[in-house]
Amino acid sequence: MLKKLAYLVFASILMSSSCRDRNTQIPFVNTDFDININLPAYQDLNVPTGWIYVNGGSRGIIIYRNTQDEFVAFDRHSTYDVEASCQVEVLEDNITIEDPCSGSQWLIIDGSVMNGPATFQLEPYNTQWNPPILRIYN
Repeated sequence: MLKKLAYLVFASILMSSSCRDRNTQIPFVNTDFDININLPAYQDLNVPTGWIYVNGGSRGIIIYRNTQDEFVAFDRHSTYDVEASCQVEVLEDNITIEDPCSGSQWLIIDGSVMNGPATFQLEPYNTQWNPPILRIYN
């Protein structure tokens, strides 16, 4: 009995540590597309720290290149006051994403909240890199 209880506690801890907080209020939009970063429209993604906006998701998507082989993608739908449907934008520093409606700010490298009132990270999308093709999907 004690072994079974220990196993259940361990499994519970493992499951809770692997789950991330997700703002399930952002409307789910099935997303699965490829882009060829060699095309002129995506040239800003050819170097680390480059980013672009693309259509898709709930309010559009921001794609950012962290390193030579790592990309991240986030929905542009603000996680603060979801009903307002505010669209976030990258600021001139190329590191901060801001909601013009609330002033909330997120870090472009991981979508984490830098300044509130937002408390949820930006909604991420999965990325898969098979040069020169980048797949964005949920």
